[in-house]
Amino acid sequence: MAKVAFIGLGVMGYPMAGHLKNRGGHEVTVYNRSAAKAERWAAEFNGASRPTPAECAKDADFVFSCVGNDDDLRAVTTGPDGAFHGVKAGAIFIDNTTASAEVARELAAVASDKGFGFLDAPVSGGQAGAENGALTVMVGGDQATFDKAKPIIESYAKMVGRMGDVGAGQLTKMVNQICIAGLVQGLSEGLHFGMKAGLDIAAVVDVISKGAAGSWQMENRYKTMVQGQYEHGFAVDWMRKDLSIVLDEARRNGASLPVAALVDQFYAEVQKMGGNRWDTSSLLARLEK
Repeated sequence: MAKVAFIGLGVMGYPMAGHLKNRGGHEVTVYNRSAAKAERWAAEFNGASRPTPAECAKDADFVFSCVGNDDDLRAVTTGPDGAFHGVKAGAIFIDNTTASAEVARELAAVASDKGFGFLDAPVSGGQAGAENGALTVMVGGDQATFDKAKPIIESYAKMVGRMGDVGAGQLTKMVNQICIAGLVQGLSEGLHFGMKAGLDIAAVVDVISKGAAGSWQMENRYKTMVQGQYEHGFAVDWMRKDLSIVLDEARRNGASLPVAALVDQFYAEVQKMGGNRWDTSSLLARLEK
């Protein structure tokens, strides 16, 4: 059992912290911008809550964060009352936020100066993966720090992989989002075409999902897509945030991402339709409007 702190109890962080407590058996203290939510988590999971990230991180062996973006991450780490003011020497800070590789390297340097480890560890699997403790975690950091943290991270994961030095976790998550963006657009166009052609979409998917066209998105999203149901899953706003990070990194490293850039604009159209909180599979709604 380890002393664990968890900062950020959104739709992902809330169940992740719960798995650290119940499945991992760790002593967990939480912080959330909304204190009422932190107190609710503490009551539900028999844990503790603290009023600031710094107080939450104090005395913890492992400190996790899962917040919105680079600015949010800086606020809860190096900002006033940020966790980095409370993390003890020798501890390890694990950031599950989907953020830039740049901020990961920035915070790792600060952590090193303060005498504790840092891992960037974005996750894939969505809200369902977080609730089921079945996330895929892509980690950047040195091998020794990763080896110490991996058994703790496994409390909420089905796969934990070290991708390289600090920043490599975030870069791998960018690859993940690039692949998903193109895949969902292709699936949307295929379903749109099939419906226009008058095909039995359930029969079509039953056949092609067993071949080269098959994917998690096809098997788990096609039914809600053809029914026009999008009030679930990974929000378009979040995907656009992630694609913004991807495209910024591509401008730095010279990668050509024409499809990702185009799909990002398609998501902007979905936002204009009022689909900010719709699932990313709502690209079909744009074609059907």
